[in-house]
Amino acid sequence: MEESVINNPANEGELKLKLRVQEVEAQLLELKIKNDELLRDNTQIKRENAQLKRMPLFIAVVIDILENGEVYLRQQGNNQEYLTHVGAELGKELKPGTRVAVNNALSIVKIVGSVFDSRVRVMELDESPSITFKQIGGLQKEIEEVRESVEYPLTKPHIFEKIGVEPPKGILLYGPPGTGKTLIAKAVAHQAKATFIRMSGSELVHKYIGEGAQLVRELFSLARERAPSIVFIDEIDAVGSTRTNDGTSGSAEVQRTLMQLLAEMDGFNNRGDVRIMAATNRVDMLDPALLRPGRFDRIIEIPLPDRDARLEILRIHSAKLSLAGVSLEEIADQTDETTGAELQAICREAGMIAVRKEADVIGSEDFHAAVRKVMMETEFDSRMYS
Repeated sequence: MEESVINNPANEGELKLKLRVQEVEAQLLELKIKNDELLRDNTQIKRENAQLKRMPLFIAVVIDILENGEVYLRQQGNNQEYLTHVGAELGKELKPGTRVAVNNALSIVKIVGSVFDSRVRVMELDESPSITFKQIGGLQKEIEEVRESVEYPLTKPHIFEKIGVEPPKGILLYGPPGTGKTLIAKAVAHQAKATFIRMSGSELVHKYIGEGAQLVRELFSLARERAPSIVFIDEIDAVGSTRTNDGTSGSAEVQRTLMQLLAEMDGFNNRGDVRIMAATNRVDMLDPALLRPGRFDRIIEIPLPDRDARLEILRIHSAKLSLAGVSLEEIADQTDETTGAELQAICREAGMIAVRKEADVIGSEDFHAAVRKVMMETEFDSRMYS
């Protein structure tokens, strides 16, 4: 009986039909998958095609927003200025200085936001510096003057408002190399918990016309955006030296950059959240326009450390060293006319001498050898560049 069921032609035909249906369903599923892939490819090609056909957008800056709702724009690149209208929704987000994208009809399409040159971006430290005033030996009077001018307007603005006094707009630190000018600026930024934007004056000197001035504009725009912030311009004499008329294009470009810097410094409110600091070794070379009150209101000399300051600096830099029989007072007496950087180098060199001998501690003879080595190198450098 069972054999007759199996060999029944009707059952065999039904089984073959089911197998065929399964094959067709599998093929249909495969075709559906391929169809979905083709649809996705087609959509991507259409999107790319539409992107290629779309007219480019131009970048402009909002100069002012008029009472009748019109927006006063300046197009970047050619500096053309024009008026345009904007929708109520987008208009709520616009303010002077905002960068926007406009089409060929000069209508605002979207807000671009601030786009800074990559060279300006690297000047900004992501976090406030870790240097504190405890790491700076001596200079108590100078540090207090700097804090009054830079830190307190950021941390205690209510006191200035209550008394009615305007804090200094900018301060200039000058003195020999290695006396701690940059350290003071970093410590102030740390204490005020402000964004620290550090740049060198030589970074603003460029080959092409207008490039240095553009960097100055973007630098101060970044400072406003990251407020509270401290802008520290090191070696400002590279761009702020006295203007001369030697007729060269290089000198003219440096002067254009200086004039842009002067204009940006004039544009700051004394009580704003952006403070300006600068440092130089050659204050005698700076342009008088840069030194006048209203730009650098305080000019502070950072002198060589005296005997007590040298001892304090030595204690700071030797705090983590393993010392045995070392008289820091004696070392301070032997290092007259040295800078803080040289005293730090003496501590480091004494440690390296002990490492070279594979000693367990740093002895007095190591420090005396380090003093002779560093002082000899300093005398050699002074003879070489005199």
